[in-house]
Order: sequence, then C-alpha cells, then structure tokens
Amino acid sequence: MTDSKKYSRKVLRYPGRFMWRVLKGFKRNQGLLLSGGVAYNSLLSIIPMLALILIGLSQFIEQEKLLEIIIRELELIVPGHAEKIADEVVAFLQYRQFVGIIGIGVMLFFSSMAFTMLENAIAVIFYHRIKTHRRHFLISAIIPYVYMILMGVGIMIVTIIAGVLDSIEGETLTIFGKSFGFAWASGIGLYLVGIVGLILMLTSLYLVMPVGQITIRRAFLGGTTAAILWEITRHILVWYFAKLSLVNVIYGSFATAVVVLLSIEIASIIFLLGAQVIAEFERATEELAKAAKEKSETN
Repeated sequence: MTDSKKYSRKVLRYPGRFMWRVLKGFKRNQGLLLSGGVAYNSLLSIIPMLALILIGLSQFIEQEKLLEIIIRELELIVPGHAEKIADEVVAFLQYRQFVGIIGIGVMLFFSSMAFTMLENAIAVIFYHRIKTHRRHFLISAIIPYVYMILMGVGIMIVTIIAGVLDSIEGETLTIFGKSFGFAWASGIGLYLVGIVGLILMLTSLYLVMPVGQITIRRAFLGGTTAAILWEITRHILVWYFAKLSLVNVIYGSFATAVVVLLSIEIASIIFLLGAQVIAEFERATEELAKAAKEKSETN
C-alpha cells in the first residue's frame, strides 16, 4: 500500500470527526458568504451567457429546438422557473440587432462573472495551495469563455441526442410476440443525459478551478456526490415552492429572481462544501504525512 493510500484510510477511519472538520473549515472560510457571492454573480451571468450561446448555436440549429433543450437543462439548476428565464432570453434576442460590438463586449464581461467569482471562492477554500501554486491571470481570464464554448458544445450534443430519441419515440420493438414502445425514451434519455452532463461539469470544475492538480478520482467523486445531493435538494425545492412557499405572495413580481437566486445559492453551498471536503482531505493527509516524517526523523 502506498503512503498516500495509507494516510487516506487513516483520515476516513473516523468519518464523523472528518465531517466536523469540514464544517468547521467551511465556517472559517465564510462558506455561506462565498456561496451568496457565487449565486449573485451567477444570476447576473445567466441571461447574457444563454443569449450568447443561443446566438451562436442558432446559426446551425433551429432556435425553438435549442430553447426546448435549454429549458430542460435549466430545470436541473433552477427548478420551476426555467421557462421564465428562457422567456427573458427570447425577449432579449428580439433586439439583438441593436446590441453592437460594445454590447457584445458587455455581455461577454457579465457572462464571465459567475466563473470568476467561483474561482475566487475556490481559492479561499484551497488557501493552502496558494502558498505553493500560482495561476497566470490570462488563464483565469480564459477559463470562463472556454466553459461557455464547452456549454455550447454540450447543448449542441444534447440537441442531436434529443433528435435521435424523438425519431424513435413512435417506434415499437417486438420480442416473443410482445410489443414494447419507446414513448418513454425521449424524457428518460434526456434526463439521464442532463444528469451525466451535470456530473461531468462539476467534475471539471473541481479539476480546473483550484490552482495546482487534483486527481481525477477525487474530482469525479466530488462531482458525483454534489450532483446527487443537488438532485435530491432540487426535488425538495420543487415540492416546497409548489406546496408551502409564500414567496409569490411576499415578493410579487420579484418572486422569480428570489427563487432563482435562492436555488443557485443552495447549489453553490453544495458545490463549495464538496470543494471543502477535497481541501480538508488534502490538508489532513498532508498533516499525517508530515507527522510521520517528523517521527521517522526523530527516531
């Protein structure tokens, strides 16, 4: 057994103690404040980001089909209000001929704000890496736009998959004289594609956002755990806002913005908690390795 695996097992031997350490670290790093900052900047970024992606992809794919896919994917992030966000994007696109070069530049700036804030929040959580690792400012500036391109590619792939699933939806398969329809294929298939895409997105964020290198295994475990926790939370939020919430009564026309902000903040808390788990795991294993080294040198 390698030393790293040995120290990792020691850390996980007492999961309750380790999770208490994670929560204390999250509180020390002002995790709720960081989550609020990420959520606020994400709210500012979501409309211009989707508008730019739609403008680019509508040159190749029908806009109505793109909007349908975007609404499906937005339901994984802002449950219950995806259509309202899409309506705002469509309303903006009606005036895109008046945007101009300066307007495009402003949209690019606001689109990048969510990723920039997320990178800063991750830097606070992984503060132990800042001492030994640095990232060139140009790389930080490029990361948001690379992710926007990847999101555009992802939406295009999902649109193609949706077209394939729609084409077989009316087909039937006969086995031993029994016919099985594919009416369920489109809904379930797109849902699973969305979940897989969410896991891959979260995994890539855990890999890219912290300075230095994180193992793919840890990033994937973090991304999968965060996606599962968010999926459970998303269904709870849908039920809560449908059955118990008074947000429409209290906030009136501001209700959509409040709900979207709250949903994104809860998702940010889950994501940053996952980052805190990875960071504390690294620090704990480093502390054990340092202690073992000092002990061996003393002996």
